[in-house]
Amino acid sequence: MFQSLSERLSTALQSLSGAGRLSEDDVAKAARELRMALLEADVALPVVRGFIDRVRERAVGAEVNKSLTPGQQFLRIVQDELTVTLGKEHAPLNLRAQPPVVILMAGLQGSGKTTTTGKLARYLREQQKKSVAVVSCDVYRPAAIQQLRIVSEQAGVHFLTSEAGESPTAIAKRAHDQAVREVYDVLIVDSAGRTGIDEAMMQEISDLHGVLKPAETLFVVDSMTGQDAANTARAFSERLPLTGVVLTKVDGDARGGAALSVREVTGAPIKFMGAGEKIDKLEAFHPDRVAARILGQGDMLSLIEETVERVDREKAEKLAGKLRSKGGFDLADFREQMQQMEQMGGIASLLEKMPGGAQMQQKLAQQNPEKEIGRSIAIINSMTARERRHPALIKASHRRRIAAGSGTQVQDVNRLLRQFEQSRDMMKKASGGGFARMMRGLTGGGGAAGGMPGAMPDLSAMGGGMGGLPGGGRSGKNKSRKNKRKKRR
Repeated sequence: MFQSLSERLSTALQSLSGAGRLSEDDVAKAARELRMALLEADVALPVVRGFIDRVRERAVGAEVNKSLTPGQQFLRIVQDELTVTLGKEHAPLNLRAQPPVVILMAGLQGSGKTTTTGKLARYLREQQKKSVAVVSCDVYRPAAIQQLRIVSEQAGVHFLTSEAGESPTAIAKRAHDQAVREVYDVLIVDSAGRTGIDEAMMQEISDLHGVLKPAETLFVVDSMTGQDAANTARAFSERLPLTGVVLTKVDGDARGGAALSVREVTGAPIKFMGAGEKIDKLEAFHPDRVAARILGQGDMLSLIEETVERVDREKAEKLAGKLRSKGGFDLADFREQMQQMEQMGGIASLLEKMPGGAQMQQKLAQQNPEKEIGRSIAIINSMTARERRHPALIKASHRRRIAAGSGTQVQDVNRLLRQFEQSRDMMKKASGGGFARMMRGLTGGGGAAGGMPGAMPDLSAMGGGMGGLPGGGRSGKNKSRKNKRKKRR
């Protein structure tokens, strides 16, 4: 997310070093780099101007804290202003209205509006414990109503029927009456989109707003459209009292221009961002965390929250118990750890929230670790239960059978077993300390973690360092070769 913007901003910040205070020349040079980075990220020009002016005003002559270098001081100023530009603080949904709380979804066709409706419905059901109903008022796109039906099933929420021949306002009135009768907490209305702004569409969405009087009117925008996103947002905000914005497809947005432009253009806070097609890929938008992510500092709070939400606590406690017992860590546990990582969005999703994760992602890009994890799970699935419990029993003939059963090569099986051994060694070292405490922390069991909600997953423990993860390099192998050479000497 926002890789190119992160790289350019990092370059700009690296240019400052040395002096005990930020001179005007230092700031001017860095400001030029920042301006180019933001323009290349397709940030709207008025937003760029305002941002640069605020940074320059704060930075010129700023005293450097004794514990900070000029570069670090400038970084703090840039991060503060990025946070302000993105909205300063998280703006939650207004769910305090009389039920059913109506949320109206607006946006262009192709922005991901229907998928986002399903994601938001699931988020409210899972995170806010609300009973949710959804309805489609898109009577123009042939598959729109059926698409929302499928998405609502995936989200586990109630779908209110509508027909292509009905008027959107009639659908909205009937859906609202039904939501009142059946006592739903929230009603989400998916409106029709168009391929471009036109008066008929804007009038229709205005009519829907008048009928429903929604507590929230959310503008859904494709972040990959860059500066066009700001133009579209402006057109909608002129006709509708937008209460929030949802950025979609941020996982494919290397530039980040939409995130920085839409908030300032509309005046409405960004409330959510969608990163991926899966129904659970919707994150609450926290400006300070996103600013830190853009500047390569990671987003540990979001990573911790995801860990608490998605890690199976019962399985985590079971693994912590095995680490303390003589039985130890086996291939079934190794598979379990890889599956947990997949549930958390894979290695890429974890890395982008860790400090310096962007650089690690670049190193792993050629190795396709997600594909390697899938292959590794297939190999372990091809083993017998006894082989998973006792990997030492896996001889050459067994490896050929396992490779044939998983559609892989014998060398793939050999590589997996080496990676497993690296991970097991790491687990043994960590079992008396960090990893066991981390597992107890995840399960709320106190100990060193103190039951703190959501100790972060230790990637090095889960995979024996990045080299121990499937597709994570050969560092462990190289170390073992060095050790063998030392023994020969």
